[in-house]
Amino acid sequence: MKKSGSGESRRERLRLLREAALHRKVLAKLPTGFEGRWTRRHWLHASLFASLGALVAAIVPGFTDAMQEHRPTSHTSMALALPQLALGRHHISDDNWQTVQLRPGQTLSEVFSELGIPYSQLERVMQHPKIKPALRRMRPGTELAFNLPRDGSVRAMTITIDDQPMELEFTGTALRERMIPQEVTTRTVVLSGNVGKSLFASARKVGLGRKQLAQLTDEMFKYDIDFDSDLDEDDRFSVVVDQTWKNGQLSDTGPVLAAAFTVDSKLKSAFRHVRDGKPGYYTAEGRPLQRAFIRMPIPYARLTSRFGARRHPVLGSMRMHKGVDYGASTGTPIMAAGDARVQFVGRKGGYGNTVILDHGRGYTTLYGHMSSFAKIRRGQRIAQGTVIGRVGSTGLATGPHLHYEFRVNGVHRNPLSMTMPPPQPLSGAALVAFKNETRRALDKIREVEDVIYYPGEDTQVAKTETKKPPRKG
Repeated sequence: MKKSGSGESRRERLRLLREAALHRKVLAKLPTGFEGRWTRRHWLHASLFASLGALVAAIVPGFTDAMQEHRPTSHTSMALALPQLALGRHHISDDNWQTVQLRPGQTLSEVFSELGIPYSQLERVMQHPKIKPALRRMRPGTELAFNLPRDGSVRAMTITIDDQPMELEFTGTALRERMIPQEVTTRTVVLSGNVGKSLFASARKVGLGRKQLAQLTDEMFKYDIDFDSDLDEDDRFSVVVDQTWKNGQLSDTGPVLAAAFTVDSKLKSAFRHVRDGKPGYYTAEGRPLQRAFIRMPIPYARLTSRFGARRHPVLGSMRMHKGVDYGASTGTPIMAAGDARVQFVGRKGGYGNTVILDHGRGYTTLYGHMSSFAKIRRGQRIAQGTVIGRVGSTGLATGPHLHYEFRVNGVHRNPLSMTMPPPQPLSGAALVAFKNETRRALDKIREVEDVIYYPGEDTQVAKTETKKPPRKG
């Protein structure tokens, strides 16, 4: 009994000693001053170990599943009717249009090369009967468009020929053409502005071109307005024209249909009218503005010698000067003084290169010392204002000028003093129709100027006369 008791007591002492030794090792690892309370550092270590444990549990596949019992699951399949997918060309397209503009000096061959289009396709385009002539007229800035799919081929191209867009489609070895429809609209508009410092600049600013301005100055108002001295900056003009628009872009402005100048608060108007198939300009009363003859058949010239006796500048003797001379630079255009038939074209003694025109009723005009002739021939009918040649100094001449003669039944007359009978005015039904058109045109001009200038009753540009009803009683 005694031995067993001593043995148990020995084992108890060894256990106590072992626990004491382990306790000292743990205490050695703990920081000094640890009294059984957790510091902030202890909590930080604990949270770090907890986070690492959670991360390992999430990463290791099947870690949590291994602790759970797997239960069988059931699956059900259902057949659903799906709609048919339309995979046609209109729904899935690989069109890739690229637009280029020709640079100065660039050729169509260079354009095809830069876009990577095979030369064989270029040959097909250049041999197309409608495209081939147009290629010679292409200028820098010409716009071309190409449909280049992602497979590196060319599907189509567009080009504009004579203001008409055309699409060329490459199909196999063929080249199919298709005209692209355009939306074309025509509008009658009134363009109005102040003369300002330059009539030309002001006209361009409101949308008039050189052609319309020439109609104003050379056909409509040249007999009533001296455009060098009569106009002030505050004077105004209004012009009625037809404008053509294609696909929303202004493409053309037609001839002047009507126009009005307000000069020193006085109205001067002119209207276009077609008479016997020939267009002309008339006053509001129906009288033609065009005179039978132009007194000065050359623009930008000065009178250097008058009609009458004088000493010839080349021969030095006193001779009758049977015409008038207009000094101008070589190459200045010379116009027909009136409607005529060409009687003579060629060389004529001291006159040099000469043109003679027969105006009918015994009236003829002669133009001498020309440097060159226009494309006219003997017997040809030409209209007033047609260019018949250009100023020169051929024949007996000391410098470039035009010698102009006017004859009546073969007798020389002074062109500067000749008074010609005016053309016949409109009458009858033609005059009634003309006045109706005139009234509508003036109304359009009045409406626009009322908006722009706010004229008062005494300065209103155009008024249509209305008869007052008679008083009753």
